[in-house]
Amino acid sequence: MNKQQLNEIEKLKRKGNIPKHIAIIMDGNGRWATKKGLPRVVGHKKGVETVRKIVESCANLGVRYLTLYTFSTENWNRPHYEVSVLMRLIVKSLQTETNELHANNIKLTFIGDTSSLPRIVQKELNEAVEKTKYNDKMVLNLALSYSGRWELIEAIKNISAQYKNNIIELKDINEILVSNNLTTKGIPDPDLLIRSGGEFRISNFLLWQIAYSEIYITDVLWPAFNISNLIDALKDFQSRERRFGRVSQQINRKKKFSKS
Repeated sequence: MNKQQLNEIEKLKRKGNIPKHIAIIMDGNGRWATKKGLPRVVGHKKGVETVRKIVESCANLGVRYLTLYTFSTENWNRPHYEVSVLMRLIVKSLQTETNELHANNIKLTFIGDTSSLPRIVQKELNEAVEKTKYNDKMVLNLALSYSGRWELIEAIKNISAQYKNNIIELKDINEILVSNNLTTKGIPDPDLLIRSGGEFRISNFLLWQIAYSEIYITDVLWPAFNISNLIDALKDFQSRERRFGRVSQQINRKKKFSKS
């Protein structure tokens, strides 16, 4: 991180409107490698380096939760060799990065159908979660073998079972109950969703949780995404007015009242 970037980060922090929760669709690893005439797996390896820098930067900025779309259920349809490399990269990253996360007071969690992951991945994940479970500077939440539709289906199953077993009544089913039956229970909805790679879609990611998230899309491919790009996303976020269905006058009155 150079001096200019440090100054920019300090300016963002002084402004005060830092997202509590950032979610990122890390898109473009394969395309980055292909453009450089390299195997796609090289892009994935380079993408891991980007993750390390962005996690560190978010923690320094005061972001409390960072959710990374690491591996979707649809990614299982990729060529077997590429999937195998991705699984090995996940294992290696957990083995090499967990101590650093722990030293920096970062807690690791994960969401998704992790029972479908190789046993070695499950083992490393569980060990990393256990080691970092008391850390409280930032939560790094990895979405692995994750699908927003899968998550909603699982929530429906859980709520249906609660109703069938007379734990809840129909009148108890509301937004809070649904949120409490998602894999992100206890994690606030993302304030900001960043997508690298330039695609204008959400790719089955956090379908319930991003209802009111600000969305920032950049053409920069994930391996090339850097601290300056993160700063640009946060500047854009801070320039927006989040109304949540209200009008500007209501927001301004609320701000004026809170300051008095």
